Amino acid sequence: MYAVVGQVKVDTAREGEARKLLEEFTVPTTKGLGGFNNGYWARALDGDEGHSFLLFDSEANARAAAERIAQGPPPGAAVSFTSVSVCEVVAQT
Repeated sequence: MYAVVGQVKVDTAREGEARKLLEEFTVPTTKGLGGFNNGYWARALDGDEGHSFLLFDSEANARAAAERIAQGPPPGAAVSFTSVSVCEVVAQT
């Protein structure tokens, strides 16, 4: 199993808009990516960071997803893309 780990910066003055983008665009788009198994999105309790942890069935699918995700949100969105990494999942509980 492989993971795509992403990070965004959220415009805290546009929190509602950011959450709507996540619920109406990001999550549905991610569900349609090849080999997608499961995903988690988290927001730092203090600050403006958002994180995603997306699980894929193969390295090839994870890399393809990372390329798509690296394109970032639409211009002018309430979040800005910071980073994305493809990782091998080496343990789980």
